[in-house]
Amino acid sequence: MTRSRILAAAGLLVLAAGVGWVLFIGLPRWTSRTQPTLPEESATTRAGTPAAPTPAEAPSAPRIKARLYYLSDDGLRLRTAEREVPLGADAVAQARSIVEAQLAPPPAGFVSAIPDGTTLKQVFISQRNVAYVDLSSDIVKNHPGGSLDEILTVYTIVDAITDNLPAIVAVQILVDGHEADTLAGHVDLRRPLTKNPAWIETQ
Repeated sequence: MTRSRILAAAGLLVLAAGVGWVLFIGLPRWTSRTQPTLPEESATTRAGTPAAPTPAEAPSAPRIKARLYYLSDDGLRLRTAEREVPLGADAVAQARSIVEAQLAPPPAGFVSAIPDGTTLKQVFISQRNVAYVDLSSDIVKNHPGGSLDEILTVYTIVDAITDNLPAIVAVQILVDGHEADTLAGHVDLRRPLTKNPAWIETQ
């Protein structure tokens, strides 16, 4: 092959390489630099998917103020304290809400007349507006005894319901689903009891 042909072939190779670079490398770069942003594309989509909006907090369940009962400072009577309790859908639900709040640990500075561990099982309301409150046997097993302590335990429940639900005329306490004679041998629980303000401390 003569020298002139070698030079010509080399020139063709250089030209082919240049054309290939333009077609496959240079042209895509130039077009990407000048490509307009699509109308629907925004800074947010280019930067990445935005965080999902935080759902609105569910409104808290409605609550009402109830008057609950705790031991007076001298331990001889009951004193009242207002606490918020869930609003019940009906009288039975409201009675349950009140009793559960009464059985819960007392607020700071108060002492409960209800024995530790006592839980609510059921609440029933008769057509005569008598509430039947079924409590766990802990109210008997853990009771300290004594006539005054028993009276204050019983009327904590009776007064909490009749005071907050005026339509309830009386309350009978049951233990583990059965009628109980007494809690500690002094207060007759075989019949419904009405509110007794004599055991409430006057202010």
